[in-house]
Amino acid sequence: MLRLTRRLMGACLALVLIAPGPTWAADDDTSGTTSLKVMLDWYTNPSHAPLVIAQQRGIFERHGLDVELISPADPSVPPKLVAAGKIDMAISYQPQLHLQVDQGLPLVRVGTLIATPLNITLVRADSDIESMKDLAGKSIGYSVGGVEEVLLNAMLEHNGVAPDDVEMVNVNFALTPALIGEKVDAVTGAFRNFELAQMAQEGVKGRAFYIEEEGVPTYDELIFIANRDTLDAHRDAYTRFMAAIEEATAWIINHPDEGWEAFKASDPALDTPVNEKAWYNTIPRFALRPAALDGQRYEAFESFLLERGQIKAKSPLSRLAVDLSQP
Repeated sequence: MLRLTRRLMGACLALVLIAPGPTWAADDDTSGTTSLKVMLDWYTNPSHAPLVIAQQRGIFERHGLDVELISPADPSVPPKLVAAGKIDMAISYQPQLHLQVDQGLPLVRVGTLIATPLNITLVRADSDIESMKDLAGKSIGYSVGGVEEVLLNAMLEHNGVAPDDVEMVNVNFALTPALIGEKVDAVTGAFRNFELAQMAQEGVKGRAFYIEEEGVPTYDELIFIANRDTLDAHRDAYTRFMAAIEEATAWIINHPDEGWEAFKASDPALDTPVNEKAWYNTIPRFALRPAALDGQRYEAFESFLLERGQIKAKSPLSRLAVDLSQP
């Protein structure tokens, strides 16, 4: 299933509830259970495995939580709803968090789901592009501009290629089809756990250039964000949520095959060859301690964006992220 297909499917959805928690406990103070609404960054996929498994195996319930997982029709919506207090938490991206905090949104990172970048620049393995230097004079497909363009430019400059020396082509989210069909020489903004598997499924081998090896500071790809202004009121529930995610992640790592069977059983639409490959590709990327914070990582990326003129001023770490495992 190509990225184009996946995104179009998601765009056809309104706010779709997935794998809801037990309804008996919702909003019932006497039950000792806390209800949380958590919005995904997109429709369900293997990157969300710890949440699905925590729901399926009753881990959230054991931690006194009734968690409602919500899939958005528009991936730009979750941070806005968190900022407006309409949902408790959302899955988002560290690079976007820096920009949103700079814009004044009351958002803060409270946990990490995927602890490495997923973003890559991708070419066909049968092309003459063996390094980023070989992209000079080539065409590069992209889906959205903004921070992805900043990351690509940093990669190019790190390899002595001026951004003006490449042709940028908007392929409207059809990253894999555009590359397979040789409409572009490369694509940026692809995810290493999915697009390589999608290409292999179509019989085309890909070659990836990993951004953290090409001059971009490493970062957390997927994070949990909450409203900074109301954080103290929900700190206990969020701490229990991260403990549940940590428990589910450990179980997945210990039981990857059983985990895949449980994951695909949660929704028949998830049972695809690409998702199965993505499942195993994603497992090593999960944060083993979701609540723990690598402050240097956030400070380094903040400095990177400031140097590139993407933010107006450097925000202190306390405005960007918190470590719920610390008092």
